[in-house]
Amino acid sequence: MYRYDTFDQQLVEQRCAEFRDQVARRLRGELTEEEFKPLRLKNGLYLQLHAYMLRVAVPYGVLSANQLHKLADIADKYDRGYGHFTTRQNIQFNWPQLVDMPDILDELASVQMHAIQTSGNCIRNVTTDPFAGVAADEVVDPRPVCEWLRQWSTLMPEFSWLPRKFKIAVTGSTIDRVAIKLHDIGIQLKTDDNGATVADIWVGGGQGRTPRIAQLLKSGVNTTDLLPYLDAIMRVYNLHGNRKKKYMARIKILLADLGLAEFSRQVQQAFEHADREIYDHAVDELRRIESHFAVTDATVALPMTRSAQPADSAFDQWVHNNTFAHRSADRAIVVISLKPAGGIPGDATSAQMRSVAELAANYSQDELRVTHRQNLVLPHVARADLYAVWQKLVAANLASANVDQASDIISCPGMDYCSLAKARSIPLAKTLSSQLSKREAGQPLSGISVNISGCINACGHHHVAAIGVLGLEKQGSESYQITLGGRNDMQAAVCKVLGPGFSAEQLPQAIDNLVDTWQTHRNDDESFADTFERIGKEPFKERVYASA
Repeated sequence: MYRYDTFDQQLVEQRCAEFRDQVARRLRGELTEEEFKPLRLKNGLYLQLHAYMLRVAVPYGVLSANQLHKLADIADKYDRGYGHFTTRQNIQFNWPQLVDMPDILDELASVQMHAIQTSGNCIRNVTTDPFAGVAADEVVDPRPVCEWLRQWSTLMPEFSWLPRKFKIAVTGSTIDRVAIKLHDIGIQLKTDDNGATVADIWVGGGQGRTPRIAQLLKSGVNTTDLLPYLDAIMRVYNLHGNRKKKYMARIKILLADLGLAEFSRQVQQAFEHADREIYDHAVDELRRIESHFAVTDATVALPMTRSAQPADSAFDQWVHNNTFAHRSADRAIVVISLKPAGGIPGDATSAQMRSVAELAANYSQDELRVTHRQNLVLPHVARADLYAVWQKLVAANLASANVDQASDIISCPGMDYCSLAKARSIPLAKTLSSQLSKREAGQPLSGISVNISGCINACGHHHVAAIGVLGLEKQGSESYQITLGGRNDMQAAVCKVLGPGFSAEQLPQAIDNLVDTWQTHRNDDESFADTFERIGKEPFKERVYASA
């Protein structure tokens, strides 16, 4: 994994010192909250419904064991003993005190972490495949490019006050595990006929009030052209993006207004006028970064045989659902579910964080990942160690065998924390995860996703779930609208509204009816989205509203 050089560390420490002064001025009353707001947002500090919330950057979702230990310490010392992992592969602390913020940032800096650009109208944390560098199906390791983009975008003056927040995702696989087509810019790395790395650039994806699937802007962009081409996209967006209307400010709206052909023409024009000498030096930096990600396969034990551990159906189920193919046959990628039945999606206690950190140190080459589905990954586990890892996860209450099952729910914080929310998400997620976990005990529910958002901003990614739930306010009460048929893979699609909304009490039965309908009509191992595309929404609608 990448390690800070002197420049990286100096930049982070200078930002910490700068914010310490800004916080002191706010506490002395020398800055009003309105004056302080843009300063705190640039340092990842939000003012939510009840308290401040700090969002800590986890660039492209990669953490060391030592960094996770530090996050656990911060949770205990400055928060309420837990953290919340997000769909942007970051971590949030929901209860820090303003007076403690400078000390928290200093502690983060001591382990090469920060909260820079986790909020505000700037380029946010670049996300990538949580299996990057180890996936059996991978074509190109995207992590060096992600680090390259982090360095390019961090505190760049021209892109520090964009019309709206801006999100980039990168994959190097044929299987999309990071939802590139739901981002402002999505990048798929691949190789050309000569074996050189090239990129397909997708633009204009996003969720929120106007969900859009990204369009292919340019294919086969050479590595040497990648940064100037991205720079050209940003310049066109920065010039023409709507700065007067917040909900019209994303690049997806600009793309719709200009049309793909005109947008492409302007980007190409900006690209052709770029100062290429600057970017020639940038390619040298990419080569330096790549050396940090060179993977050396350490000698590991032989694959575990069935006689190497006691017969245990729970372990077998966990291996089936929570482990994935590694590029090395004697290893496995282990996904740790943060979705226990009745739990809050994405939450981990400080004790659990320390347990995972110890597993990373002892079994995964000191490394772990955060997924956009709010789970954690141990990317380098020897198959011979799987039983020992599972036992330790059981002890830490982290052995839920439900990855990519229906109970692997994505949920935003909703009205329990967020001042923008119109309905509660967390209680609903807890109820549904318990209900779906019981069904999964009798029959696995793979090929279906359930995502919950507490408002139209869609932080819970309901637009791209097989079953999406959107919380709304209706005549002073919470109402939940169901959407169906979304997907966030290479065949990305936005969901369709099923019909009138439901109360929180009615919704669990409606979800059960939807699952029953899918199981009745599905062909073989057909996913929910594939079944929905084939038969349409009427069979689902008839079943749900007939019993409502």
